[in-house]
Amino acid sequence: MDAVTLADIWFAAVAALFTGYLVLEGFDFGVGVLLAYLPKEERERQVMVGTIGPAWDGNEVWLIAAAGALFAAFPQWGAALFSAFSLPLLLILLALIVRGMAFTYRGSRDTKRWRRNWDRCLFWSSLAPAFLWGVVFANVVRGIALDGKHEFAGPIWGLLNPFAILGGLTTLALFVTHGAVFLAVKTMGRIRRKAKGVAEKSGVIAAVLAVVFLTWAQAMEGSFVSVLLAAVAIGAWCVAMAANFFGREGWAFAGSAAAIGAAAVSLFAALHPDVLPSTAGSENGLDIENAASTPKTLQIMTWVAVVFLPLVLLYQSWTYWVFRRRIGGRNIPAGHNQGDLANAGEGGARRRR
Repeated sequence: MDAVTLADIWFAAVAALFTGYLVLEGFDFGVGVLLAYLPKEERERQVMVGTIGPAWDGNEVWLIAAAGALFAAFPQWGAALFSAFSLPLLLILLALIVRGMAFTYRGSRDTKRWRRNWDRCLFWSSLAPAFLWGVVFANVVRGIALDGKHEFAGPIWGLLNPFAILGGLTTLALFVTHGAVFLAVKTMGRIRRKAKGVAEKSGVIAAVLAVVFLTWAQAMEGSFVSVLLAAVAIGAWCVAMAANFFGREGWAFAGSAAAIGAAAVSLFAALHPDVLPSTAGSENGLDIENAASTPKTLQIMTWVAVVFLPLVLLYQSWTYWVFRRRIGGRNIPAGHNQGDLANAGEGGARRRR
């Protein structure tokens, strides 16, 4: 198996890891944003955060794996990305750190002001990466100013171009709707009904933004395969919204996950064989050949992935299976500290046992 074929495989692997991250962390971000709008009382906030309490850190493992695979398989790509997108990626990292702190410390004091402050942190640390990831991926597809040494040579404010802003708004709208559908699947009572209503409204906005963004992206870099995948994404989103309208929440969540996944893969398919085009001359861009590691490195990585990736997938699948049931206020023990985020999900698991 030659280096080009292995490079193709690892490009697909990086795409799959980032796609998995966007699908799984997407509903986490959506729930975090909706925390500022849906709940009327603390118990409902506890229920909302309890839906993602057992899974949010596992979902972030996909980002760690994606970044590690990207740097190991395509070091030039990783270096150029982290050089050009240092500010947005730093903001994303800080948001994820604050988000983790919010999950950890929200329950350390049982006071209204303390919990509300951490809820605000959770809101902003979910909204910021939901928008910024769209900005980053849109710029990767569009291309950035790279010089002859594959180093970023443009102004940082150039990353906030109209296409990138549209990409950020699209991912934000998709994730909010994805999170609302997830809440409709995982909760009971008023939150479930409100989440369904939010998904009906935000889903229309997300659909319009996604159609415009994907059409623009395919017009710039599209191939037959990427256009087909974009069409699948739009179709899956329509199915998801129809299922949500008729109260088929499981199908709605599956459809929104499939739509986000197909949309992400369509962008990677449009990009291939490039990994980071240059707007300062096509000869300055990076592709899977000039950005890839040595064949020996790629071979070793392939064997490591074959051994460990199934174990990671099995573990995360088991986690979702254990915490698969709906939760509500009754799953929160009486007199329990209202800030313990994961306990609602654990209560549901104990109830099943």
